[in-house]
Amino acid sequence: MVLAQFGVFVAFITPLAISLAIRVQELAPGHEEYLGYITGAGAFVVMLTSPFFGVFSDRTRTRIGRRRPWMIAGMFVGVISLFVMALAPTVPVLGLGWILAQLGWGQVLSNLQISTADRLPESQRGKVAGLTGFATQIAPVFGVIIAGSFTTQNVLLFILPGIVGVVFVTLFVTLVHEDDSRGNTFGDKLNAVTLLGKYLYNPRRYPDFSWNWLGRFLFYFGLTLNTTFTAFFFASKLGVAVTDVAGLIGTLGAVGILAVTVGAIGGGFLSDRLRRRRLFVLAGGAVFAAGAVLMAFAPDLPLLFVGSLLTSVGIGAFSAVDQALLLDVLPERDTDAGRFMGITGFATSIPQAVAPLIAPLFLAIGAVGDAKNYTLLYVVAAAITLLGGLVVLRIKSVR
Repeated sequence: MVLAQFGVFVAFITPLAISLAIRVQELAPGHEEYLGYITGAGAFVVMLTSPFFGVFSDRTRTRIGRRRPWMIAGMFVGVISLFVMALAPTVPVLGLGWILAQLGWGQVLSNLQISTADRLPESQRGKVAGLTGFATQIAPVFGVIIAGSFTTQNVLLFILPGIVGVVFVTLFVTLVHEDDSRGNTFGDKLNAVTLLGKYLYNPRRYPDFSWNWLGRFLFYFGLTLNTTFTAFFFASKLGVAVTDVAGLIGTLGAVGILAVTVGAIGGGFLSDRLRRRRLFVLAGGAVFAAGAVLMAFAPDLPLLFVGSLLTSVGIGAFSAVDQALLLDVLPERDTDAGRFMGITGFATSIPQAVAPLIAPLFLAIGAVGDAKNYTLLYVVAAAITLLGGLVVLRIKSVR
């Protein structure tokens, strides 16, 4: 599970971290807002389709189980998407490639995460979430290091990270077996009406799940504001070209591995040992917010590094422990885990769709000439992520 999620994130997040920014700069110089439009469109498509695919994953009947067929199909679509982005002659085609990547690699990741709901006892959720959180946070670092060596070779820029994803997902699909699901039966039949109904649930019936959803939504909204324009932010702060920051971001990410380890593994293991989730989720949001504010006002590279390390600690702690918290409050685990994990996906896909579209508004406030207001963007991101940590305190069934 840890290796498979690591592989997916190397293949899937490397374009978001650096490769898409390089291609946008090649195809439309001076129009970095196109990056926000591309990532927003991809996230919007996933937002609409995630519960649909989750329901069908729950109801898949095959000899190899419910989840693995979706991982295999998603991996094939994901590889195709990387070639489309690498060879795209225009920005719209580049955007189409990213949508395919969201659908393909997104399905692999979704079914890996649903597998944790199928398998993990409560006593292991924090540990496994910590380990997978650590793996998925360091994966883009390795992807950026790979990409930094091939910034002028578009096919290698996208495909080499994709190979890592294919290898590790194939290992998971081959070695981790599921029960034969061909004999599964269901109480209701799917039609257009019942399928659309699966997109909705009564928040009053599952209040703790709802509060967890809102906290995750807020944190990832702020995180998306912070990370979508990372390459442009560093280039603006340091006064260099976007293509020149790939190596710097990779180096910073490599140094940040320790910070992510402290946040993800430390938070996950401690939350299991102390049997407390909410405190660690709140701490993750607060530490991320402090790091984002420091980056926003950093006058030089050393303080940028310190701020980035703090955000790494915050991301690690929040993502790991919040994932364990989600599994603690997940409704109807035995029959509709895929459906509710798909609904949870809205909490990340909506921010990914909306935040990049809103970000240019903050970038334009007080902008002078071609200079964008990244300081305001990072301060707003900090406030929203802190609020995301505070919201989970409303959860009652988990300490």
